[in-house]
Amino acid sequence: MAVIGLGQMGARLAQAFLAAGYRTTVWNRTDAKADALVAQGAVRAASAAEAVGAAPLAVVCLTGHHAVRDVLATSTLQGRTVVNLASGAPDEARDLAAWVSGHGAAYLDGAAMSGTRLVGPREALFIFSGSADAFAEHQGGLASLGNAVHLGADPALASLYDGALFGLAWGTLAGFYHAVALVAAEGVDATGFASVATSHMPFVTSLMTEHARQIQDGRYPDDDGTVDVHAAAMAHLLHASAAAGIRTDVPELFTNLLERASAAGHGAAGVASTITTLSKGAAA
Repeated sequence: MAVIGLGQMGARLAQAFLAAGYRTTVWNRTDAKADALVAQGAVRAASAAEAVGAAPLAVVCLTGHHAVRDVLATSTLQGRTVVNLASGAPDEARDLAAWVSGHGAAYLDGAAMSGTRLVGPREALFIFSGSADAFAEHQGGLASLGNAVHLGADPALASLYDGALFGLAWGTLAGFYHAVALVAAEGVDATGFASVATSHMPFVTSLMTEHARQIQDGRYPDDDGTVDVHAAAMAHLLHASAAAGIRTDVPELFTNLLERASAAGHGAAGVASTITTLSKGAAA
């Protein structure tokens, strides 16, 4: 294995490969960042090109796709597999995949969906897209990082999922932060609330599965409440928030989505019909 870029994430990747017993070559522009890893058994490369040449799989963890291309520009990529873990837009992933392929290497775009907190354990999620053959060849090594999931041959898929899942996580956290602020106004501590909130989350995730099926079918039964019913409940949350003296930005966002869905004629439909106001071409 080769790991290029030894920031917080890159260092964790190298440690996971070492823990799994892989010979791991490391390189970073600031050479001192390799010292701790070398002490743990990694091999220090004098250049990025040397690191790439030392292993069939090169995992690159830099800031941005342009940086990946710049660092690899002097490397002999022929016959290697390049795994890019730099965040970026889907079109950037496709461009970089074409560039790497043009230099005779296989390409996998990837994203660490559990951040630096989880690298190595099975519950850590790493998503990849690009060459299916390269993923199959190196799946064992990539599984050292966590649950390695291949999304498909289109190299842009990992970046697409990365952005989508980031938005999902932040939507969940925004709701959580608002909820904590609301209950704190009545003297409830955050950890006490979190213990109840986490027990509620399996129900919420089950809604994702069911509502995804409804969205796929284009049918929105009202089993989980209609748009108008949810809008009425959201009005109660807005009132309670304002009465507690906390900002209402988060429930206002939700209210706006529900009101748009109702205005579009979905008031009596299931709440998943809200998706129709977010789809491309939907009325503002």
